[in-house]
Order: sequence, then structure tokens, then C-alpha cells
Amino acid sequence: MDRRTPPQTEEGWYVLHDFRSIDWDAWRDAPERRRSQAIEEGVEYLASAERLEDAEAGDSATFSVLGHKADLLILHLRPTLADLDSLERQFEHTALAEFTERADSYLSVTEVSGYMSQEYFEDDAEVEDAGLERYIESRLEPEIPDADFCSFYPMDKRRGPDHNWYELPFDERADYLSNHGEIGKGYAGRVTQIISGSIGLDDFEWGVTLFGDDPTDVKELLYEMRFDPSSSRFAEFGRFFSARRFPPANLAAYLAGEDVPQEAAHPHGSGGHGHGHADSSTHAHGGSGGHGHGDSSGHGSGGPHGDDEDERVRSELEEIGVYAGQPHGEDVHAVVLYSAADPEELFEEVDGLRTNFDHYDTHVKTAVYESQDDEPDAETAIVSLWETDRAANTAAGFLAELPEIVRQAGDDEGDSWGTMGMFYTVEPEHRDDFVGTFGDVAGVLADMDGHRKTDLLVNRENEDDMFIASRWDSREDAMAFFRSDEFSETVEFGRDVLAERPRHVFLA
Repeated sequence: MDRRTPPQTEEGWYVLHDFRSIDWDAWRDAPERRRSQAIEEGVEYLASAERLEDAEAGDSATFSVLGHKADLLILHLRPTLADLDSLERQFEHTALAEFTERADSYLSVTEVSGYMSQEYFEDDAEVEDAGLERYIESRLEPEIPDADFCSFYPMDKRRGPDHNWYELPFDERADYLSNHGEIGKGYAGRVTQIISGSIGLDDFEWGVTLFGDDPTDVKELLYEMRFDPSSSRFAEFGRFFSARRFPPANLAAYLAGEDVPQEAAHPHGSGGHGHGHADSSTHAHGGSGGHGHGDSSGHGSGGPHGDDEDERVRSELEEIGVYAGQPHGEDVHAVVLYSAADPEELFEEVDGLRTNFDHYDTHVKTAVYESQDDEPDAETAIVSLWETDRAANTAAGFLAELPEIVRQAGDDEGDSWGTMGMFYTVEPEHRDDFVGTFGDVAGVLADMDGHRKTDLLVNRENEDDMFIASRWDSREDAMAFFRSDEFSETVEFGRDVLAERPRHVFLA
């Protein structure tokens, strides 16, 4: 008798979906003093959980559940079961708990499996694909997306006489999941998910939590997936819970039956906290067929020198006429990845993703920049700009799945410091002058202490849109160039040939 070998798994953070029903009769009959105390202690509990005052890592969020199944969903992710256990009991000590009963709950743990990458589980193996490594990290230690709508459901794989998932060969199961994941990629930027395993922890085998700003996007995704064999033949589902996120500070409005604003639904709106891993991100609803989620955290100002040093750098550049923005050079969040793929084929892939990105109001721009270096190993850059860090994190995951991604800016060469000059928008009649001047400046840079590499890249769709990437041994080495006469002359030259002043983005 053949025995199937189960794919290996690795577990990350534990997940608790805590569904609460409110005793509305008791709430209405309670004296004002008691209700005020319940609101005060409820807000403090929920806000402190979102600020991670109880743990060094994780995430929490609060939702209003629609329908009869519950009233509130308190969603927690923490590194250990002990963390979740404490959070549950802490809630019971609040005055708010006196007006609630637990309507349901679901316990699970984030996981990755061999379906995603068998290489990851090999003894002493190192994952060479940085995008895949980041994607695995994002699945094990995810952030709760800053989205208005949430849908949760548990699910099993069928083990019936006609369709038994666990009797299929590994390769066949992997193909099913890969094809299932391709559907999810079509919803990039609209639906993200957290998938967690619950075999031995709860009644089903997995918990799936979907997030999006438009509930119909979630509906359409699930409807489309129903026709995929991975679902139609092999999936069984539990009850669905639909909910709307709101910040803890708006608990009083919720309990009063008023409109509940969803502004500041990001946990930082309740005082802010640093997630255990600032580079973690949720991923698109792609099952386990996709891989390679990066992030944009390396593009910020939180380098080893701290915010004061970054402010000093920005101020110095401002004095010489170079816009350095807050906090990422632009007043946006930048994701930059490099690929060794054929630029034309790469552009087709990026253009498909960009169509999905445009569904997000937070999407600013995504473009492909080709290197002007004639070297055979020259890389092509994909630049994606977003208004929020979380949106950039999500986009980074999809971008990291593009062909032949070799690195993400900010992740490589950790002992160096990088600066990118973006959006050198050149007046068309002066384009050749700009390129020639870049060649002269590149010659100066080559002789400067601490300089490693500088490359000029051009937007495939607009040859007047330039992108310059430099890397230095240290921040001070780069600043020495910015303070030099050669750079000042370049800035003066730029006033005559650029459509707008140069804008820089710094990489920690």
C-alpha cells in the first residue's frame, strides 16, 4: 500500500479570530457611568493590542461583523499561543466584556509548505531568490492589511470516495495550487489574504482571511475560484463572516449605533506601533502558487543613523536645489526591483500588473526603466510608487514574481548606502545634452572615494523620463559628492535642461 509523503511545513505566528456578540438589551439598560467605563476600558484594550504593548511582534485589528453570527471580530496575530492566551484573558477583565459573549472563534497558525518551495526545506539550503525568501517571511509573519472589508472562512480539502486530495501525487497537487494561484494574481492590489493552518488546532484544516476595500472584489474572486478544480473538486468550506474594520477610538460610535468612520483604520491611528518585522507584508490571494514578496521598508529613513540624520541630509540637498521629500525622497513609498529578463517581455508582464494596480487609489506610478549600460549583464529596473507603505508592500510581492528578479533595491549589499535620482524629466530638445552630461559626471564619480556604481536608466514609455541609481560605501561618501563643485555645476546645468527640478529617493 502506497503512503503519500506529506509536504513539509514551517509555522510562524498564531492567529486568533475572536468573534463577540453584544448583549444589546443589557447595554441599553446599563447606567451611563457603567457604559462609559466599558467604552474606556474597551478602547484601551483594543488600542493597546494594536500598539503591541503586550508583545514584541504581531498585529491586531478590530472589525464590526455584519449579520447575525457576531457583532465584533477582534483579530490577533502573535508569535506564541501564550501571547494569545493572555490577550483573551485580558479582555475578560475589561468592563466591555461584561456586555459580550463569545459567538465563535478560530485558532490557527501561519504556515508555508513544500508546495511553495521544496528548496526552502532542504537541509542547510539557502534560498537564493530574495523575492521568494521575502514572500515566505511575509506569510509566516504577516501584517493585517489596511483595508475596509474583511471576509473570513475556514476550509478543508475533501477526502471523499470520488475526490480525495490526500491521495493525489505531490506534483498533481502542486499543479492544482499553482493554477489556483494564477487566478488570485488577477486581483493584485484589490484583494489580499492571510492563510493559516489549523489541523489539530481547530475544526477545519485552514483559515482564510481576505481583505479588500471593495467587498465585490472579494465576491468576484471567490466566485471565479469556485470554477477552478482546486475548489470545485477538492474544497469544503465552513461559515463565512463578513466585517468592516474600524479604529478602536470609534468604539463609542459603534456602540451608539452611529456611523462608524473608518478613517485611521491603520493600527498606527491608535497610537502607532512597530510590527515585529517592518518588512513583512500580506500577499495576494494566490494560494501557494505564487511566490516572491518583497517590501519597501528598505527605502525609508529608518537607517542606522536615524531620522535626525535623514532630516539633515534632506535639508542639505534642499539648500542646493534638490528635492528630497518626506520620508522616502518623494512623498510616496517606492519599490524598486531589478531583473535580468528581456526588457520587452518584462514590460508585458509589468503592464499586466499595472492594470490591476490602477484599481487602487494609492497607486501613483509603475514603470520599467532600461539601463543605458551596454554591458551584457546590465539589469532592467521596475519602479513602483505608492501613497502608503502597506500598498507598496503588497505591490512588492507581485513585482517580485516577475521574471528573473535578481534583487530589490535596499536589500542588496547591506554594507553600503544607496541613493536614487528619480524623475529626471528632461526637456525633449535637451535629452542628448543630459545624457552627455551624465557621462561626464559618471567619469567624476568613478574617481571618488566610496563610490561603487552609478547607472542611468530610461523609461521604456518615455525616453525623457530618466532614473539614476548610485551606490556608495557610506552615506557620508555620497554626501561628499553632493557637496562637491561638480554636483553643484550639474544642478545648475539641470535648471536649463530639466522640465522640473531633480527629485531624489534615498535607500537605507
